[in-house]
Amino acid sequence: MKSSFPLFSFLKCGLLGAAGLLAAAALLHAAPAAGKPNIVFILTDDLGWADIGCYGSTFHETPNLDRLAEEGMRFTDAYAAAPVCSPARASILTGKDPARLRITDWLPGREDKPDQQLKRPAIQPFLPLDEVTLAEALQAGGYKTAFFGKWHLGESPEHWPEHQGFDLNLGGCGKGTPPSYFSPYKLPNLPDGPEGEYLTDRLTSEAIRFIEQNREKPFLVYLSHYAVHNPLQAKPALLEKYKAKAAKLPAGGSPEFLDDNGRAVRQVQNNPAYAAMVENLDDNVGRILDKLAELKLDEDTIVIFTSDNGGLSTAEGSPTSNLPLRAGKGWPYEGGVREPLLVKWPGTTRPGSVCPKPVASPDFFPTILAMAGLPPLPQQHLDGTSLVPELEGEDSPERPIFWHYPHYSNQGGSPYGAVRLGDFKLIEWYEDMRVELYDLRNDIAERNNLATDKPETAAALTTRLHDWRADVKAQMPQPNTGYDPTNLTISK
Repeated sequence: MKSSFPLFSFLKCGLLGAAGLLAAAALLHAAPAAGKPNIVFILTDDLGWADIGCYGSTFHETPNLDRLAEEGMRFTDAYAAAPVCSPARASILTGKDPARLRITDWLPGREDKPDQQLKRPAIQPFLPLDEVTLAEALQAGGYKTAFFGKWHLGESPEHWPEHQGFDLNLGGCGKGTPPSYFSPYKLPNLPDGPEGEYLTDRLTSEAIRFIEQNREKPFLVYLSHYAVHNPLQAKPALLEKYKAKAAKLPAGGSPEFLDDNGRAVRQVQNNPAYAAMVENLDDNVGRILDKLAELKLDEDTIVIFTSDNGGLSTAEGSPTSNLPLRAGKGWPYEGGVREPLLVKWPGTTRPGSVCPKPVASPDFFPTILAMAGLPPLPQQHLDGTSLVPELEGEDSPERPIFWHYPHYSNQGGSPYGAVRLGDFKLIEWYEDMRVELYDLRNDIAERNNLATDKPETAAALTTRLHDWRADVKAQMPQPNTGYDPTNLTISK
């Protein structure tokens, strides 16, 4: 079990150099907690980049998220570190790329199938306790910390949030999806509510209770909703609302599905249950914002809202469309990894501002430390970069963003690596090592592969990707000696 004495955690993590020890000591002896901003971090599951109004959705109604965008900064090019949940979640908490952590797939991961050319590498089955998490760093800096909702970073209770820096954990366990969105929830560490109580409402109520109880001290609320992940279970009144709205959509427009890489990909947002879940999620963001205002904490609280991977558009019911982005969850294209990201930092971010800079989920760790006035821990958040310059309206140097997903996804994707630098994004498919190159400034839909037209750019980015994989010791998939292309399997 991880020691409750914070310095021991830093030493376990390997911060043994002079710089690391100085950083740990500085954190432990940071300024008194009084005056530090509160932090509310809201993480959603499977919410796509185009699922909310301020990113272009016209079917889903999200007035509270749109208000959050008006009161803070909207990032147009924010990325999850992986196209599925557990790796992205681990990257937020550690500031490290999934390849470095060897948590590169959802846990415990998709088993190999006979019709796959490659076999997956072994993955780390839980977030190691010797990682110094964002919560532990804030806890050491005087914050009260609480986790609500989806964890999905280890099956055993000893790997749950209460052992990774959270003073309180409600709902965080090894499950990647809730048995039910309606009580009884059947989650091991969230008592059931009245029959029919809705999970997203309940988690928000618990977060509000924690805020009320800790209003006199700085706090981290990590509200990690299970919504809008399957199963699609919506509150009846909202479901009927969107059934009626879907019935009024004009007929004869875009086809509902089109083929891409052998997959039927949803082209239209018109799923009533999914839209109802999105609106309920939005309602609960509004509840948080309103409670902060009621308690006169809104000017002292940073609110961050994002998702863990792209919207589900190619399998498992395909409840949303990510257009104009290509594909969705489980894929390397923009629909699989580009995320909504809204940040309200009162007194710092200019209301209604927009940041086009590419950023990624490992960036949250150093960013939040800087927001809290705590020293960086560069030997922990190795792959994150503070976004404070962008949030202050300044610029920072261009940098590459990398992905490594050596797995077949339940949504039809194949093993790949990718890198984005500036306007260009390169994808390398591990089955045959072919590459695709896209100019995202002029081709956000990734339809025009420029690998042949721009061989020098493709070669340079391929080299950077290979060098990065070597640096983080990325595990590669291996040939499947039992490969049988006629033994087809169907994704879950």
